Amino acid sequence: MKNLSFTFIVFFLLLSGFGAQAQSKKKSSGGSSSSSGYNTGIGLRGGGYSSGLTIKHFLGSKNGVAIEGLLTTEYKARGARLTVLGEKHLGVADVKGLQFYYGAGFHAGAYQGRYYFADDRYYYEGRKGNLYLVRGDYRYDETTYVAFGADLILGLEYKLSDLPFVVGVDYKPYFDVFNGYTGFYNDAAVSLRYTF
Repeated sequence: MKNLSFTFIVFFLLLSGFGAQAQSKKKSSGGSSSSSGYNTGIGLRGGGYSSGLTIKHFLGSKNGVAIEGLLTTEYKARGARLTVLGEKHLGVADVKGLQFYYGAGFHAGAYQGRYYFADDRYYYEGRKGNLYLVRGDYRYDETTYVAFGADLILGLEYKLSDLPFVVGVDYKPYFDVFNGYTGFYNDAAVSLRYTF
Protein backbone atom coordinates (compact mmCIF):
# COMPACT_ATOMS: atom_id res chain seq x y z
CA MET A 1 0.00 0.00 0.00
CA LYS A 2 2.89 2.37 0.79
CA ASN A 3 4.47 1.63 -2.59
CA LEU A 4 1.19 2.47 -4.34
CA SER A 5 0.87 5.77 -2.47
CA PHE A 6 4.49 6.68 -3.23
CA THR A 7 4.01 5.83 -6.92
CA PHE A 8 0.86 7.96 -7.11
CA ILE A 9 2.62 10.95 -5.50
CA VAL A 10 5.62 10.69 -7.86
CA PHE A 11 3.29 10.38 -10.87
CA PHE A 12 1.29 13.45 -9.81
CA LEU A 13 4.46 15.51 -9.27
CA LEU A 14 5.80 14.53 -12.69
CA LEU A 15 2.50 15.53 -14.31
CA SER A 16 2.59 18.86 -12.49
CA GLY A 17 6.09 19.56 -13.79
CA PHE A 18 5.19 18.68 -17.37
CA GLY A 19 2.01 20.75 -17.16
CA ALA A 20 3.85 23.83 -15.89
CA GLN A 21 6.43 23.49 -18.64
CA ALA A 22 3.74 23.08 -21.32
CA GLN A 23 1.79 26.09 -20.04
CA SER A 24 4.87 28.32 -20.08
CA LYS A 25 5.50 27.31 -23.71
CA LYS A 26 1.87 28.07 -24.60
CA LYS A 27 2.06 31.54 -23.06
CA SER A 28 5.34 32.30 -24.78
CA SER A 29 4.08 31.11 -28.17
CA GLY A 30 1.04 33.36 -28.06
CA GLY A 31 -1.82 31.00 -27.28
CA SER A 32 -3.04 27.47 -26.96
CA SER A 33 -3.12 24.96 -29.74
CA SER A 34 -6.80 24.00 -29.42
CA SER A 35 -10.03 25.93 -29.00
CA SER A 36 -10.57 24.28 -25.59
CA GLY A 37 -7.50 25.83 -23.99
CA TYR A 38 -5.69 22.48 -23.63
CA ASN A 39 -4.52 19.55 -25.74
CA THR A 40 -4.82 16.56 -23.41
CA GLY A 41 -6.50 15.97 -20.07
CA ILE A 42 -6.16 12.98 -17.74
CA GLY A 43 -8.29 12.49 -14.65
CA LEU A 44 -11.13 10.82 -12.80
CA ARG A 45 -14.81 10.44 -13.64
CA GLY A 46 -17.31 9.73 -10.87
CA GLY A 47 -20.85 8.89 -11.83
CA GLY A 48 -24.14 7.51 -10.70
CA TYR A 49 -23.70 4.18 -12.48
CA SER A 50 -19.98 3.86 -13.16
CA SER A 51 -16.68 5.54 -12.25
CA GLY A 52 -13.09 5.38 -13.39
CA LEU A 53 -10.32 7.00 -15.38
CA THR A 54 -10.76 9.43 -18.26
CA ILE A 55 -8.37 10.77 -20.89
CA LYS A 56 -9.35 13.32 -23.53
CA HIS A 57 -7.18 14.45 -26.44
CA PHE A 58 -8.04 17.13 -28.99
CA LEU A 59 -7.32 16.51 -32.66
CA GLY A 60 -6.25 19.30 -34.98
CA SER A 61 -5.72 22.91 -34.07
CA LYS A 62 -9.02 24.80 -33.83
CA ASN A 63 -11.76 22.38 -34.89
CA GLY A 64 -12.91 21.35 -31.38
CA VAL A 65 -12.89 17.61 -32.15
CA ALA A 66 -11.68 15.32 -29.37
CA ILE A 67 -11.28 11.63 -28.66
CA GLU A 68 -12.13 10.54 -25.10
CA GLY A 69 -11.29 7.20 -23.55
CA LEU A 70 -12.93 5.93 -20.36
CA LEU A 71 -11.83 2.96 -18.29
CA THR A 72 -14.65 2.43 -15.80
CA THR A 73 -16.15 -0.09 -13.45
CA GLU A 74 -19.74 -0.29 -12.25
CA TYR A 75 -20.73 -0.10 -8.61
CA LYS A 76 -22.84 -3.27 -8.73
CA ALA A 77 -20.64 -5.43 -10.98
CA ARG A 78 -17.15 -6.84 -10.74
CA GLY A 79 -15.35 -6.03 -13.95
CA ALA A 80 -14.35 -3.18 -16.23
CA ARG A 81 -15.44 -1.44 -19.40
CA LEU A 82 -13.40 0.47 -22.00
CA THR A 83 -15.29 3.23 -23.80
CA VAL A 84 -14.05 5.28 -26.77
CA LEU A 85 -15.97 8.44 -27.71
CA GLY A 86 -15.63 10.98 -30.51
CA GLU A 87 -16.74 14.43 -29.35
CA LYS A 88 -17.41 17.87 -30.86
CA HIS A 89 -16.79 20.86 -28.55
CA LEU A 90 -18.45 24.25 -28.98
CA GLY A 91 -17.57 27.33 -26.95
CA VAL A 92 -20.36 28.92 -24.90
CA ALA A 93 -20.72 32.62 -25.71
CA ASP A 94 -19.81 35.18 -23.04
CA VAL A 95 -18.14 32.59 -20.72
CA LYS A 96 -14.44 32.09 -21.34
CA GLY A 97 -13.36 28.49 -20.74
CA LEU A 98 -16.88 26.98 -20.77
CA GLN A 99 -17.66 24.47 -23.53
CA PHE A 100 -20.66 22.40 -24.54
CA TYR A 101 -19.91 19.06 -26.17
CA TYR A 102 -21.71 16.10 -27.72
CA GLY A 103 -20.60 12.85 -29.27
CA ALA A 104 -20.95 9.13 -29.76
CA GLY A 105 -18.86 6.00 -29.48
CA PHE A 106 -18.73 2.36 -28.42
CA HIS A 107 -17.66 0.25 -25.47
CA ALA A 108 -16.59 -3.30 -24.59
CA GLY A 109 -16.07 -4.92 -21.23
CA ALA A 110 -16.33 -7.99 -19.06
CA TYR A 111 -18.19 -8.52 -15.78
CA GLN A 112 -18.20 -11.37 -13.32
CA GLY A 113 -21.41 -12.12 -11.51
CA ARG A 114 -24.90 -10.82 -12.01
CA TYR A 115 -27.53 -9.93 -9.43
CA TYR A 116 -31.04 -10.09 -10.85
CA PHE A 117 -34.67 -10.78 -10.05
CA ALA A 118 -36.19 -13.90 -11.56
CA ASP A 119 -39.83 -14.76 -11.38
CA ASP A 120 -41.33 -18.16 -11.99
CA ARG A 121 -44.90 -18.23 -13.25
CA TYR A 122 -47.04 -21.31 -12.72
CA TYR A 123 -50.51 -22.10 -13.97
CA TYR A 124 -52.47 -24.75 -12.06
CA GLU A 125 -55.83 -26.30 -12.71
CA GLY A 126 -57.25 -26.73 -9.25
CA ARG A 127 -60.50 -28.25 -7.95
CA LYS A 128 -62.07 -24.84 -7.39
CA GLY A 129 -60.95 -23.33 -10.67
CA ASN A 130 -57.78 -22.27 -12.37
CA LEU A 131 -55.01 -20.73 -10.31
CA TYR A 132 -52.14 -18.50 -11.50
CA LEU A 133 -49.15 -18.28 -9.17
CA VAL A 134 -46.13 -15.99 -9.43
CA ARG A 135 -43.11 -16.72 -7.28
CA GLY A 136 -40.03 -14.53 -7.54
CA ASP A 137 -36.72 -14.17 -5.83
CA TYR A 138 -33.37 -12.45 -6.19
CA ARG A 139 -30.58 -14.52 -7.67
CA TYR A 140 -26.85 -14.13 -8.09
CA ASP A 141 -24.52 -16.03 -10.37
CA GLU A 142 -20.72 -16.10 -10.79
CA THR A 143 -20.62 -16.32 -14.58
CA THR A 144 -18.31 -13.99 -16.53
CA TYR A 145 -20.20 -11.93 -19.12
CA VAL A 146 -18.70 -10.08 -22.07
CA ALA A 147 -20.61 -6.89 -22.86
CA PHE A 148 -20.42 -4.43 -25.74
CA GLY A 149 -22.56 -1.61 -27.03
CA ALA A 150 -23.02 1.96 -28.24
CA ASP A 151 -22.75 5.20 -26.28
CA LEU A 152 -23.88 8.82 -26.61
CA ILE A 153 -22.56 11.75 -24.57
CA LEU A 154 -23.71 15.28 -23.86
CA GLY A 155 -21.90 17.60 -21.46
CA LEU A 156 -20.40 20.86 -20.26
CA GLU A 157 -16.83 21.44 -19.18
CA TYR A 158 -15.03 24.43 -17.72
CA LYS A 159 -11.28 25.04 -18.08
CA LEU A 160 -10.01 26.82 -14.97
CA SER A 161 -8.09 29.88 -16.15
CA ASP A 162 -5.27 29.93 -13.58
CA LEU A 163 -4.99 26.21 -12.86
CA PRO A 164 -4.24 23.25 -15.15
CA PHE A 165 -7.59 21.57 -14.46
CA VAL A 166 -10.88 21.01 -16.28
CA VAL A 167 -14.13 20.34 -14.42
CA GLY A 168 -16.93 18.72 -16.39
CA VAL A 169 -20.39 17.26 -16.04
CA ASP A 170 -21.93 14.89 -18.58
CA TYR A 171 -24.89 12.66 -19.37
CA LYS A 172 -23.95 9.40 -21.11
CA PRO A 173 -26.76 7.01 -22.06
CA TYR A 174 -25.63 3.69 -23.49
CA PHE A 175 -27.03 0.53 -25.01
CA ASP A 176 -25.54 -2.72 -23.72
CA VAL A 177 -25.61 -6.26 -25.14
CA PHE A 178 -24.47 -9.12 -22.89
CA ASN A 179 -25.13 -12.87 -22.95
CA GLY A 180 -28.07 -12.48 -25.29
CA TYR A 181 -29.70 -9.75 -23.18
CA THR A 182 -29.94 -6.08 -24.08
CA GLY A 183 -30.40 -3.06 -21.92
CA PHE A 184 -30.52 0.74 -22.10
CA TYR A 185 -28.82 2.55 -19.22
CA ASN A 186 -28.49 6.18 -18.18
CA ASP A 187 -25.27 7.44 -16.64
CA ALA A 188 -24.37 10.94 -15.46
CA ALA A 189 -21.02 11.95 -14.01
CA VAL A 190 -18.67 14.67 -12.84
CA SER A 191 -15.10 14.70 -14.18
CA LEU A 192 -11.90 16.35 -13.03
CA ARG A 193 -8.94 16.28 -15.44
CA TYR A 194 -5.38 17.52 -15.19
CA THR A 195 -4.53 19.28 -18.46
CA PHE A 196 -1.30 19.70 -20.41
